[in-house]
Amino acid sequence: MSADGNASGGSFNAQPYIIGVVALGTISGIFSPLLILVRLWLINFLPAFAINSPLVANFIASLLTSTIVIAVAGVPAALYERITGKSESTQTSLFIWVASAAVLSMPAVTALLRIGF
Repeated sequence: MSADGNASGGSFNAQPYIIGVVALGTISGIFSPLLILVRLWLINFLPAFAINSPLVANFIASLLTSTIVIAVAGVPAALYERITGKSESTQTSLFIWVASAAVLSMPAVTALLRIGF
């Protein structure tokens, strides 16, 4: 994708797709039921001085969960681009990325709706 957000061969705005992926990743990072497991994993692998506060541990676990959701959701889109031979992102590949993020974020969205806004 070029610096202005346009893919070669057509003009489209990639920004809504990126915002959707980031929003779903953020929701997953805050409300995911797996957040507790990620926090327990962090406590075992990070030095004690890095997590001397529960707030810091929750923050790092939230960031890690968001990052994992965004990265794993990008795999089907990358496979689509590889299979079709595209060298740059298209609307279809970005839609696949958003859809994958939505599927991975389902437990977090369910928890968010259960808790409420």
